[in-house]
This record gives sequence, C-alpha cells and structure tokens, in this order.
Amino acid sequence: MSYERANIQRMQGYTAGEQPRGRDVIKLNTNENPYPATEAVARALADIRVEQLRRYPPPLANEFRAEAAALHGVGEEQIIAVNGGDELLRLAVTTFVGPGEPLGVAEPSYSLYPVLADINDSPVIRVPLDDAWQLPDDFAARMNSAGVRLCFVVNPHAPSGTLLPVSQLDGLAQSLDGVLLIDEAYVDFVDPAHEYDAVALTKRFDNVLILRTLSKGYSLAGLRFAYGIGSPALLEPMLYKTRDSYNTDFIAQKLATAALQDHAEAARGWTAVRQERARLARELVSLGFACEPSQSNFLLVQPPVSLPARELYERLRSLGILVRHFDQDRLRDRLRITIGTAEENAQLLERIREQL
Repeated sequence: MSYERANIQRMQGYTAGEQPRGRDVIKLNTNENPYPATEAVARALADIRVEQLRRYPPPLANEFRAEAAALHGVGEEQIIAVNGGDELLRLAVTTFVGPGEPLGVAEPSYSLYPVLADINDSPVIRVPLDDAWQLPDDFAARMNSAGVRLCFVVNPHAPSGTLLPVSQLDGLAQSLDGVLLIDEAYVDFVDPAHEYDAVALTKRFDNVLILRTLSKGYSLAGLRFAYGIGSPALLEPMLYKTRDSYNTDFIAQKLATAALQDHAEAARGWTAVRQERARLARELVSLGFACEPSQSNFLLVQPPVSLPARELYERLRSLGILVRHFDQDRLRDRLRITIGTAEENAQLLERIREQL
C-alpha cells in the first residue's frame, strides 16, 4: 500500500546533473563556477567557532539582508534570504498558487518548474519560445487567459543563454495578472555592455519577484544560499508565513554575507568566465558547431551532423568530460557545456577534435 498523494504517485521528480565520484573528471555539466570563492569567504569560514553552532541562527538573516539591500540599492524589507534558489521557487508556488491552480513557464526552461507544479497538483501552462529562444509577443495574454497566478521566466535563459532586455520584462510585468518571477541565476555573467538591471522593476511593480543565487557567480553552489528581491507587500507573506523557521543556517549566513561584501573580487571571476565563453564559442564554431549567443556561464551548441549530440555526449563522458544532454524536444540535437577554466576548455576542445 502506498501512502503518497495521488498526484505525487503520478509525477516524475527532478533529475540533477551527474555528480562524479572520481577526481580525474572535467565537470562541465551543472553550470558551476570554475573558480573558487573569494578569500573573504575563506576567512569568514575560518573565523567560525564550533561553540557558535549551539544557538539557532538569526531567523531572517538580517545581516545578510542588509548587505544585499545595500548592494542593490533597495530597502532591507525588499530582501528575503533562502536555502538555495530552489527554496524561493517553492515558496513562491506555496504562497501564490493554490492547489490545482495553473502556473506558467516558457518552454524549454528549468526542469524543476514543472516538478514544483506537480507537487502542488497544478497544471502547467507552457508557451514555446520562438526560434531565437525569445518570448512570443502574446506570452502575457496566453498566461492571463489561462488564469496563471505565477509564471517563471529565467533570464538569461536556460538552457540557451539568451538575454531578454529589461524593457521587455517591464512590459510583461505591466501586462500579467499574476506574479512574474524572474529567475536570474546566471545574471552575474551578463556582459556589462548590456547594462542589464531588472531590480528597478521591483520598485515599480508589486508583482515582480527576482531570484538571485550565490551558487553561480559567487562559487558557492555547495553552500545552498540565495535570495529574493521584491516589493515589501510581495515578500511579507513569504517572510512571516510560508518560510520555514530558521531556513538558512548560521554558517551559510556568515559566508554569504562575506561573499557579497567581497563583490568586486567575485566580479573578476565573472570577467574571466566571459572571456573563456567567447573563446570557447569561437573555437566550437570553427569546428562546425552552431552556438547560441550566451550571456550565462554555459553554451548551448549543436554539433555537426556527422557527430550526433547524444553520441558526442557519451564519447566525452567515456573520456572523463561531463557535459549535459537533454532528451527533450528542441534539445536532443544539442549539448549544454558549462564554461570551465582555460585548461579544462582546452582539453574539451582537444577531445572534440579527436572525435571529429
């Protein structure tokens, strides 16, 4: 006999990227930062005393919230600290979407979104992106007509890496009847020339929630720390009603605060990733790959027809190089490759040349 709810029995869980056990593996499949966290984070970790762990952490992570608020030029009441970006996504569903009510996604997108919908027993309204991985003009209208209470837009987009301008997000926020959650997991890698900054939308609209994470840009994927930016009215029910008590631990709060305080040092790593992203894209194009223009820390590439994506994925895996292949529409003939260090990218290119 099963005690699961019926909708849980029917659903498929989230499938994470492969985590290798050996050390001799080049891991380019889960979009981690190839460079370590800053020295400020290392010092903060060294300064933690075990005796400090006997007490509960500050429940709202106010020290971190103050640092994040100062960084973005918003009030502390516009910041919520969470245990990884996935917690904010789950909180948004729990807070804004009743069981059975629909939520909306652009397709393809982060595969956790429909999993969270299934847990909530909510139908998913999927709107396909166009051939350039952009939202169609009627995206908001289709969401409104379906009664969507919450829609997810990841920007830069995953898995293509393309970027929507703030002006388009502004139009979405004005047009949508529900909450617009802008998942900015990869925003630190956007070229500064784009002058991209969507935070101002949270001051103008009460239905915009921005997700920021320290997993990618700040090299702290193992810490599980992220935060949301939104209007005080939007965050209040999550802060004081649906959020788990003590949802972020003492160590994570200390290290996350140190990471933001050392923002300028972390940004040097983002520059290095952008440089390697451009170099890797040029090299792959020269080898006959089609490569989407990316503003993230990964590339979505289409190998030459002589070497199918699934086959190349398997060959690289057998050689100790992990990239990501998705067995779904529009992605089966492509690979997503995380930007590694210069040395890792060189080895990747060498192995690809051998296979070609």
